Amino acid sequence: MGISTSTKLCYQKSNPRTSKGYRQEEGIDFEESFAPVTRIEAICIFIANAASKNMTIYQMDVKTAFLNDKLKEEVYVSQPEGFVDPDHPTYVYHLKKALYGLKQALWAWYDTLSRFLLDNKFSNGAVDPTLFTQKIGNHILLIQIYVDDIIFASTDPKACDIFSNEMSYKFQMSMMGQMSFLLGLQVSQSPEGIFINQSKFALEILKKFGMDSCDPVDTPMASPTKKHLEALKRVFWYLTGTINWGIWYPKDTAMTLTAYADADHAGCQDTRRSTSESAQFLGDKLVSWSSKKQKSTAISTTEVEYIAMSSCYAQILWMRSQLTDYGFDFNKIPLYYHNRSAIALCCNNVQHFRSKHIDIQHHFIREQVEKGMVELYFVTMDYQLTNIFTKALPRERFEFLLSRLGMKSISPTTLKHLQEEERE
Repeated sequence: MGISTSTKLCYQKSNPRTSKGYRQEEGIDFEESFAPVTRIEAICIFIANAASKNMTIYQMDVKTAFLNDKLKEEVYVSQPEGFVDPDHPTYVYHLKKALYGLKQALWAWYDTLSRFLLDNKFSNGAVDPTLFTQKIGNHILLIQIYVDDIIFASTDPKACDIFSNEMSYKFQMSMMGQMSFLLGLQVSQSPEGIFINQSKFALEILKKFGMDSCDPVDTPMASPTKKHLEALKRVFWYLTGTINWGIWYPKDTAMTLTAYADADHAGCQDTRRSTSESAQFLGDKLVSWSSKKQKSTAISTTEVEYIAMSSCYAQILWMRSQLTDYGFDFNKIPLYYHNRSAIALCCNNVQHFRSKHIDIQHHFIREQVEKGMVELYFVTMDYQLTNIFTKALPRERFEFLLSRLGMKSISPTTLKHLQEEERE
């Protein structure tokens, strides 16, 4: 296998080399090419929990992470161009550690880091392999990893200092202080709460299409916008007026798991399939949301709504399992819906002629209702928060739902002022 060398940096102090992993053969050069990656919802849960318990989130980065991992397989690479030994031009290198580009590099790094954390009395998440926790007395230290990016928080500030020192002793680390940017999310922490937005990317896409100077509008969709181009322009106009909008997680607030679900019937004009939408909250903090087209065409509104409820509860079940590692044990989780027929179908195991064909995968919600894991509540359309994900709404209704979802507009100046208050 060959090595790729960056010619632009060849004579600089840093000379990155990456292996040509595309030439590796599975079962010969590598066994595992998989590495666990955290979900964006897991990051939101982490941030919401930190806000609820008034914790500060810190961030660190591992320098040349893959060079810390010893290879289990025998991997040989040719000598890189410009560095060939003139006495032995046909010799090859035997790799002892992983390089960027190797198929197994990601897995090798995760294995190295996880073993180090487990040896230091951390516990791995029950459902999330990228979450690690350490409980010391009444305090807890939480760690979430994304390859070589690590965020951590604790109810005891001293625990964060100890952990960062341990990591620096074992690996070459770049300490980045308080978390401010991860996976495209801009994070601003203050004594009053944590604010998440993506204004950087919003500005970039507006500039890319020459829409950064357009006039803003109050809603992203409205009637009668018929042409696709006009609809797209309206989204950009809306984006211009919402650059500083984001999700607000207030400090010292409750962590009650609740959810809302909804669906439109045959909303797709091409396939006549419906769209399921859902939103999950921890207290008043929105941590997960979805708007996804269903995989089958339904023959009734009840079937559409039933499938949407089942999909929503699947996400709730994952979140419930995830939150056990944070010390929470949720039961009788409220799920709010506006269709009484779908709620009745979940609570009644009798097969009806209009529902006997529904795929068995959607029926597991009935079992969860019987066990008392979830409680279904009827909610009127006025308070169905998921309408915002699929429907074109008037301005008043749209702004009402934004506030209920915990969305706020905070300017960079205000965010800077809030952060300065924390330093004082």
